[in-house]
Amino acid sequence: MAVADSPVVEVAGESPPLREAGLWADAWRQLRRNPLFLGPAVLIGLFTVMAVAPGLFTRTDPRACDLSHSLLRPSVHHWFGYDLQGCDYYARVVHGARVSMTIGTATVAGTALISVVLGTLAGFYGGLVDTLIARVTDVWFALPTFLGAIVVLAVLGGNGLAQLTLVLVLFGWPTMTRLMRSSVLSVRDMEYVTAARALGAGDVRLMARHVLPNALAPVIVYGAIRVGIVIAAEATLSYLGLGLQLPAISWGLMIATAQPRLLSAPHLLLFPGLFLSVTVLAFILLGDALRDAFDPRLR
Repeated sequence: MAVADSPVVEVAGESPPLREAGLWADAWRQLRRNPLFLGPAVLIGLFTVMAVAPGLFTRTDPRACDLSHSLLRPSVHHWFGYDLQGCDYYARVVHGARVSMTIGTATVAGTALISVVLGTLAGFYGGLVDTLIARVTDVWFALPTFLGAIVVLAVLGGNGLAQLTLVLVLFGWPTMTRLMRSSVLSVRDMEYVTAARALGAGDVRLMARHVLPNALAPVIVYGAIRVGIVIAAEATLSYLGLGLQLPAISWGLMIATAQPRLLSAPHLLLFPGLFLSVTVLAFILLGDALRDAFDPRLR
C-alpha cells in the first residue's frame, strides 16, 4: 500500500493533527521555554532599544558638562554621578550602548556575509575551490590581529566607527568561514540533497534551498557569541588607544579614561564596566542556549 508523502500525521480521536517538526520549529519550541535563552534575549533587546532610542532612558545631553560637578559621586538625583568634565555619567553610559551594539552587530553581519559565501563555496564544490579558500584562510590566520589593526587603521587614516568595524571584519572572517565549510560538508551529501540533484536542481538552487537552511545553525550560534566577543574587542582596542577616540562616547573609552582615577572615583569604572560585562555575558549565554537548541545530542 502506498504511503502518502505528507507532513501531516493523523491520529485517531485527536484534533488538530500532529505535524512533523523541522529543525527550526523544534529549536524555537525549546528556546521559548528555556530561561537561559529568555533572560539574555530580554537583556539584549533592552540594550538594543537603548542603542536605537537612548532618549527613552534619559533626556540629558551626554555632552552637556559643568566643571562644578566634576567627579561628583552617584546620588539620588544623578544615579551614576559625574565624570571628570562634569558630564552626567548615566547619560554617557546610556549613549555608549549605541557604539557597542552597532560595532558588534555590524561586524558580525559583515563577517557572516563573507564567511557564508566562502564557506558554502568551499564545502559545496570542494577540490580546487576548497583548496584556494583554505590556503587564503590559513594565511589570514597567521596575521597578528592587533598589529594588523594598527596597520589597517593607519592606512585608512582614522579611528572612526566605520574604520574600526572594517578592521574587526577583516580579522574575524576566517574562523566563521571554516565553521561554515565544515557544516556544508556535513550536509551536501545528505539524502535529500542527493534526491534534489537527481530531480534536476541546479547548484544555486541546491545551495539556497537545501544546503544553507540546514547548515546555518552552527554559524548562527557562533555569530551570537561573536557579537559579545566583538564588543569586548572594541572596548579593548579603545582602552589601548587603537579604537575610537574622544569625543566619541563608548564604554571602552569610558573605562580607559577611568583608569587613573580608579581609587578616587571608582564609579567611573564601575558603571561602564558593568554594562559591558552584562552585554557580553548576555550574548554568550544566548549563544549557549542556541547551541543546545540546535544540537539534538545536547537535549
